[in-house]
Amino acid sequence: MDIRIGFADTARELVIRSEGTQEELSQQINGALADNSVLELADDKGRKYIIRTDRVVYAEIGVTKPTTVGFAGA
Repeated sequence: MDIRIGFADTARELVIRSEGTQEELSQQINGALADNSVLELADDKGRKYIIRTDRVVYAEIGVTKPTTVGFAGA
């Protein structure tokens, strides 16, 4: 599952590829944003991200789709 998090006053996004369902991640992110607490996420390689939620502008949770090359996707 791909998670894109946008922050105030910057054009860059934080992109994390994480394990878990869209519903589980949505509940975790919504809970941290509602409490204005620290959001802690882990990616699929075992790295941990600790995010202060007071500067988060948006979070996009999407499904990872494999990319196709050439005529395989036609």
